[in-house]
Amino acid sequence: MLCNAEISLAVSEALTLYKNAGKPIPIVCDPVCVSTSGHTLLEPGSVDVLLDHLFPISTLLTPNKSETELLLSSRGCNFEIETLDDLVGAATRLSALSDCSVLVKGEVKEFSSRHPEVEVIKQNILEENMEILLVGQEGTQNRKLVVDVLHQPEATVLFCRPRIDSTSTHGTGCTLSSAITCRLAQGFSVKDAVAEASLYTYLGILTARPMGKGFGPLNHLHSVDHVAIPSPTQVNPYPFTYHLIQGSRQIWKEYVEHDFVKLLGKGILPKAAFAHFIKQDYHYLKYYARAYGLLAAKSSSFGAIQSATETIMNVINEIATHKTFCQSFGISPEELESTPESTATTAYGAYILNVGLQGDHAKLVMALMACLLGYGEVGLWLKKEASLPSSWVAMEGNPYRKWIEDYSGVHYQNAVRIGIESIEKLVVIDHPSPARLKEWEDVWLRCAELEKGFWDAAMAQA
Repeated sequence: MLCNAEISLAVSEALTLYKNAGKPIPIVCDPVCVSTSGHTLLEPGSVDVLLDHLFPISTLLTPNKSETELLLSSRGCNFEIETLDDLVGAATRLSALSDCSVLVKGEVKEFSSRHPEVEVIKQNILEENMEILLVGQEGTQNRKLVVDVLHQPEATVLFCRPRIDSTSTHGTGCTLSSAITCRLAQGFSVKDAVAEASLYTYLGILTARPMGKGFGPLNHLHSVDHVAIPSPTQVNPYPFTYHLIQGSRQIWKEYVEHDFVKLLGKGILPKAAFAHFIKQDYHYLKYYARAYGLLAAKSSSFGAIQSATETIMNVINEIATHKTFCQSFGISPEELESTPESTATTAYGAYILNVGLQGDHAKLVMALMACLLGYGEVGLWLKKEASLPSSWVAMEGNPYRKWIEDYSGVHYQNAVRIGIESIEKLVVIDHPSPARLKEWEDVWLRCAELEKGFWDAAMAQA
């Protein structure tokens, strides 16, 4: 907080001595002109000193929205920042005026831009293939975004995060610029330093505990709190499920956006492929029910035993519906029973039973979740796509419409919610070591691969 022109000039002269001495020090200038709460913190005569003397020797400027508007207006560029394009334009103009890189911090209501060349880095945002994590989160689709725009001569990058409703924001700008400086001092590039520092600052707000009155401090110690999985937050109430999907995002995407699913959504999946799938699914459900029997045997409470038993009964009750559905495609109950298991079915079924026989309760839960959650994700994805204008998903006249409605429906999605809550509890109860967490991740990943293989086998019949 340089306060006045004299102090600003003294600081710039001192730093210029280092520059002229050939010392390659990175300089981060946080031009504290206007606080987040709207208070003016810099005397008017100091702005020219900043622009003419301090900014040109700086590596990076980190003004907030109000400060950016003030700095631009001081050079006759009255610029009001309201949209994402305004943020990008303001960062570009201030960079040209100051002759250095600029990071402008702001907030936008809609994430759209006329600058397709701009790189976007999403931080702590629930991305594609995570529809199951958005269910029940009111206002998620309309949630405001906090966007930091980094403009460098070679490129512009947007760092985007969901806005947090918090009073633990005192010193946010100072924290961000200090964290960037720390990473630059360690040899990070400006882009990487900003990426790490902005996420560090964001998590500092997200994990802070309110204290006192008014705007309190961030949690600056969150980065030294070594936990395998972070606690639930208002923007991510299911951190472990998010961690699993994020960690397996490539195979997860190949699974839930499989060509089998896409053709099914369009209503043009070859009948032979679907017939193969539902016949093999009938056999897989036997393995699935047996696995839940093992889960009941490994459970330590009557509540857990009851939950596993209810799942088995749900599978048994669904078999009648499954047979009726099969008959609508010309597959008789006799054919269901007499059709031999495919290699993919045996591999998948044997794997989850093997996990159940050799592993503990937690590993078996992990083995069962990829199926439950994956089909829930597929159902919600197809349902969402079907609701869009000129959608590629065809519900009217689609022979597989009932399948889509079943997996996107309330009954199945309630089961998905229970499944997500069960794996979130694992982390809370077990506090897994890194090695144990890796075991869970490996089981999840392997089951996602086997699920994909299940649909690969069906498509081979087309």
